[in-house]
Amino acid sequence: HSHLSHRHYEYRIMDGVVSWLHHAKHQYKTNKRNIIQQIINLGMIVSTALVIWKGLVLVTNSESPVVVVLSGSMEPAFYRGDILLLTLSSDPIEIGDIVVFKIKGRDIPIVHRVLEVHYPSDPKDGPPRLLTKGDNNRVDDRGLYNRGQFWLDPADIIGRAKAWCPYVGFPTIMFSDYPLLKYVVLGCMAIMVIFSKEE
Repeated sequence: HSHLSHRHYEYRIMDGVVSWLHHAKHQYKTNKRNIIQQIINLGMIVSTALVIWKGLVLVTNSESPVVVVLSGSMEPAFYRGDILLLTLSSDPIEIGDIVVFKIKGRDIPIVHRVLEVHYPSDPKDGPPRLLTKGDNNRVDDRGLYNRGQFWLDPADIIGRAKAWCPYVGFPTIMFSDYPLLKYVVLGCMAIMVIFSKEE
């Protein structure tokens, strides 16, 4: 009787171990499946964003089809945080057009209005060049251009503003002005992901 009880006890332990191993294996497979699913979902989101971006680049012909207004130099036309949709067509740029340009050697694009178009006396001297100014600035942009540069070349132009959406880009400015905020938001997102996994 004692021998049978001992055997029964061993069987129960073995059964418990096997059951635990099955459970652990199932959990591992489920977690593995969840991780793979999350990686696939993330890949889909990134791929969709890239396809949309590339589509905008092709449609607008601009290397940066969407930009965020970072300063108040174009108020009251545009305010900080406004998002602009740009196009870059072969149509000639005229006085009054709002253009986005990059100064050589600098990363941040500038959104300003065309104040003057300089047509060379001889067409062989190249295409017309531009002078820009912010609507809210007292003087033109020659102080912003590189030393010795008086005009913008067509190659400096990223695009012309064709549409805008107010304040949508404000989070970009907040992250730029307060870099710590970026890490706080990322930390909160990580905590949310951890808690959602536990559920």
